[in-house]
Amino acid sequence: MNFRRLPRADVSINLTPLIDVVFLLLIFFMVSSRFSEFTQLTLTLPEAEGGVASTDVSLLLTVDANGEMRLNGRQVPSDAVGLEVAIQRQINGNSDMPVTLSADAMTPHHYVVTVLDVAAQLNLRQLTIATQPVSERGIR
Repeated sequence: MNFRRLPRADVSINLTPLIDVVFLLLIFFMVSSRFSEFTQLTLTLPEAEGGVASTDVSLLLTVDANGEMRLNGRQVPSDAVGLEVAIQRQINGNSDMPVTLSADAMTPHHYVVTVLDVAAQLNLRQLTIATQPVSERGIR
């Protein structure tokens, strides 16, 4: 017996529906995603022409231009944990004790934010930021 071979059809995968689905997914993710925009803020900082500051400072925290911190004249660590421990030792649980922050004009911003963050964590209620009057300020 002589069997005749039937011609085989070429097997191929149709990629058109796959490409359509991939493009639909791409369009969906492009439309639904949010791209973050970095903007620059223009700030006008307030002048310090207010009243005279209180002279009954219990704690004076000084931050110099290099970020070194002193609490009532004694050097304290500039990191949040060390600063928190130093302030806790001084206030002894009294969150009503007045604290004055005196930072140099050239102090990097993150040191001042660290001090404010520690003050918030310790629940300090009387925090004052020391400034000098406009007439005493020099032009750099």
